[in-house]
Amino acid sequence: MKHSFLDQYSDRDSLIHRLDPRTKLVTTFLFITAVALTPPDGWPSYAVYVAILAIWLLLSRVPVSYVLKRSSVVLPFVVLIAIFIPFFQEGEVAGSYNMWLWQVSVTYSGLEILRNILIRAWLSILSLILLTSTTRLPELLRGLEQLHMPKVMVMLLSFMYRYIFVLVDEVMRMKQARDSRNFGGRRWWQIRTIGNMIGTLFIRSYERGERVYAAMVARGFDGRSRTLKRLRFKPIDAYFGLSLILLVIFGSLINLI
Repeated sequence: MKHSFLDQYSDRDSLIHRLDPRTKLVTTFLFITAVALTPPDGWPSYAVYVAILAIWLLLSRVPVSYVLKRSSVVLPFVVLIAIFIPFFQEGEVAGSYNMWLWQVSVTYSGLEILRNILIRAWLSILSLILLTSTTRLPELLRGLEQLHMPKVMVMLLSFMYRYIFVLVDEVMRMKQARDSRNFGGRRWWQIRTIGNMIGTLFIRSYERGERVYAAMVARGFDGRSRTLKRLRFKPIDAYFGLSLILLVIFGSLINLI
């Protein structure tokens, strides 16, 4: 499995790629905060946010199709969580439906909340995709550490991203071995086989973790992540950060004009 799942285009050369990871982290956090605080009827603000993302995408030289494809993978999870809001929100009923023995109603206020959640989530997901697509993961983790994120969280993110692909490869090998033995039989037999696979995967992961930790301690691991490239805050970081902050403030206040 490819290990460049998140930072596939991080090796390209562009203005956004050359920025300090801390600049991109702070501006992305401010952008997401502004999107989350935008009122439901703030359509001019949303238009400004889309324009900011379009400029960001143009400067980064990341393919538009790649960003949209990645957002289409994450957005269904948001829909899965928020899809029930229109059924539980009180207000004027937009429609009633019979589902087996129950009658459920959809309200206009619930649909409005669902729409706002999807818009905010989509804009936030796009900004995060641009962040991870233009920054190598070790530099991103280094930037998080420099911004005083707890070291335990940084190490957890580092190991999770590194070894999730190892676990996926392990699962694929176990699935191939299972299929080569003519996997079939009754449903109870299939459930039992999958349960054995999950147990085997847990034991192998635990043993692999023990071996990796022993190897890291033997090489002098002291709980800190190190990279050969040192982070430097350059004048272009100040110009980009200030410009983006001004645009975000303009987008937030445009509803008041």
